[in-house]
Amino acid sequence: MAVMSPRKAAAQRDGQSLHDLLLETAQKMIATHGTTGMTVREIARMAGVADGVLYNHFSDKEELVARALLEHVRTTEAELGELPVPGEGTLVGNLRRHVEFGLALHKALVPAFSGLVSQPRVLERFAEISERSGYWRDRLVAYLEAERKLGRLRVESEVDATAAMLVGYCHASVLTAVFPHTAPLDPPPVNSVVSAALHGIAPRDSEPADEPGPVVEA
Repeated sequence: MAVMSPRKAAAQRDGQSLHDLLLETAQKMIATHGTTGMTVREIARMAGVADGVLYNHFSDKEELVARALLEHVRTTEAELGELPVPGEGTLVGNLRRHVEFGLALHKALVPAFSGLVSQPRVLERFAEISERSGYWRDRLVAYLEAERKLGRLRVESEVDATAAMLVGYCHASVLTAVFPHTAPLDPPPVNSVVSAALHGIAPRDSEPADEPGPVVEA
């Protein structure tokens, strides 16, 4: 009679399917060690099952890793708490919360995604199963658009460009931690970035300079 592994037996006693066991195992591995070097054999060994069991529940390793990565993203976002509600609080405080959320999210997720640079199929599967509306950048854009509709931002505010700059700040702040061999970066404090996003760098109450006209040769 075949002997069932302790983890497999425990999973079945708790009503957890082998599908969920493998997904949970892969997610924990991503949270602890990232995605670099993940193999079917290692996932199966950590789950306490035979190597071939994975293919009974997932089409391939790429699907399992992509779904585990999505669960890792969802779990991380849930742990970071709620984002501000448009129209409530102050713009400064709300944007600061968004940026701090983005920084924490990048610190948790960039290491996992960086290990997939050489595995484009996993990234393709992740894009197929993930809901774009849930991305933090899109939630930031939606927040800014809502504040603009409420009249708390200028009608001509470039919300897409503002979101891109704030996301870029989070990227730049985290990348040196993931790639320490790159040039050192001393990012400005969050408050300064929020102030620049809200107030810009041009003199207040001034019109933009006219574009220079064409040069006319004598």
